Amino acid sequence: MKVVIADTSHIKYAQIICDTIAESAQVRGTGIARRTPEYISTKMENGNAVIALDGDKFAGFCYIEKWSHGKFVANSGLIVHPDYRNQGLAKKIKQKIFEHSRTKFPDAKVFSITTGLAVMKMNTELGYKPVPFSELTDDSTFWDGCQTCRNYDVLTRTNRKLCLCTGMLYDPKSKSPGKQIKDKTFQRLKSIKQALFLKKDKK
Repeated sequence: MKVVIADTSHIKYAQIICDTIAESAQVRGTGIARRTPEYISTKMENGNAVIALDGDKFAGFCYIEKWSHGKFVANSGLIVHPDYRNQGLAKKIKQKIFEHSRTKFPDAKVFSITTGLAVMKMNTELGYKPVPFSELTDDSTFWDGCQTCRNYDVLTRTNRKLCLCTGMLYDPKSKSPGKQIKDKTFQRLKSIKQALFLKKDKK
């Protein structure tokens, strides 16, 4: 298994990456924004993605997005093929894309929005902190990318202040280390959000 910075030689995997993202979103029933093969290919061409391969077989992927004129970058679209889940691969991909982001955009704040408890835990291990959406990019193009998520109505009716996702931020200028947060804390936060927003949907 190898996790490498993607380039044009990996464009042939763009369709299976998109299919895997779409299938995962359907199974989870929560927010993973859909992407097109063309969009994924552009990320590879620009050197803004990492891919995991088992020989020639696709295993996982993640890409970088740049926002607010480079003040922020996001590590997005983290996905592992079903055949390779529960093997620690997601953590390896997350580590690789984070290191690549820090090297390529050393002054940028790195952020993430996610509903996944495993991703939240990996983020805290890398030094991210949970933050309100107001501390993330105000670039409307980023938030427009959430339109394909089934929870987009939650985001819009709260004026982009809250959603089922949790915002997390790594600030390279912060001198205080990230506080390790227990899994049960994230689970409680997720449960509160689901109870609050999904209850409103049923009314």
